[in-house]
Amino acid sequence: MKQIPGPVMLDVEGTALNADDVRRLSHPMTGGVILFARHFQSRAQLVALTDAIRSVRDDLLIAVDHEGGRVQRFRTDGFTVLPPMRRLGELWDKDALLATKVATATGYILASELRACGIDMSFTPVLDLDYGHSQVIGDRAFHGDARVVTLLAKSLSHGLALAGMSNCGKHFPGHGFAAADSHVALPVDERPLEAILRDDVAPYDWLGMSLASVIPAHVIYAQVDDKPAGFSQIWLQEVLRGKLRFTGAIFSDDLSMEAARAGGTLTEAAAAALAAGCDMVLICNQPQAAEVVLNELRHAPSKASARRIRQLQGRGRAPRWAKLVARADYQEAHALLRSALP
Repeated sequence: MKQIPGPVMLDVEGTALNADDVRRLSHPMTGGVILFARHFQSRAQLVALTDAIRSVRDDLLIAVDHEGGRVQRFRTDGFTVLPPMRRLGELWDKDALLATKVATATGYILASELRACGIDMSFTPVLDLDYGHSQVIGDRAFHGDARVVTLLAKSLSHGLALAGMSNCGKHFPGHGFAAADSHVALPVDERPLEAILRDDVAPYDWLGMSLASVIPAHVIYAQVDDKPAGFSQIWLQEVLRGKLRFTGAIFSDDLSMEAARAGGTLTEAAAAALAAGCDMVLICNQPQAAEVVLNELRHAPSKASARRIRQLQGRGRAPRWAKLVARADYQEAHALLRSALP
């Protein structure tokens, strides 16, 4: 059944849908599903799960955090174990052209494997700069140089696109400088706006039209706004939409994280994020709490917002696994990745 996708992305309880999941997925406020490692037992089971989700609603966006390194949800039963993005940055320092080729191969493998299992997109690439002291970013960042981050992210995104997958830059305007982990604390970045725009925001500016979606950071930039970026009209409307002329989709980061509690209850946080300019809010690992938000939230997505979300759904017909792994381009990408980053 097709309908306008709602503004809430949530997860399901287990490795197969139950009646409660079906009720939540059918809710008009639901617009997407995010999957985690706990939703995976095998590729066959994962395909059955995504097929079941689409049988309930074929308009739902199915996503996952699957970056490589320590943030990779599926790692067995044929899935390629991908390197942390810092490895690509280290390769860049030795051979920049080879690093761009390997980044494209990495993006292609990442996206083609997910799409073969019915998943539309991964929330990648990380565009944060590596300042060397962030507890949550660390080796998830490509590099400390914004130029290198931009070029490697563009190459990785080209690989995603070759497999029919959109990209998502995170965590705007930049989580790499703040030391605290926003999953368990509320990080504060005391730098002035000019420094953040010059350094951390640069990849978002330089990527331009090649960036399809963005996740803002649960970080307060104290000299700019007293709200975390994901709840800030200054960051989302004035800077991202206005100054950078970004036209893609904006997702909140997980509203279940400690840093999001500055937004009040989950429903209040969802409403605040949407009012600030997010197109879709994420509520992760709390399906029952997410259902309360579905029932309490009063928000009608604009046509523009719905269009931005729809544009992120997987493009073209993705080959299933057996056909994918037999393809020459997949095999070549695999060989390149393994030879460059053994």
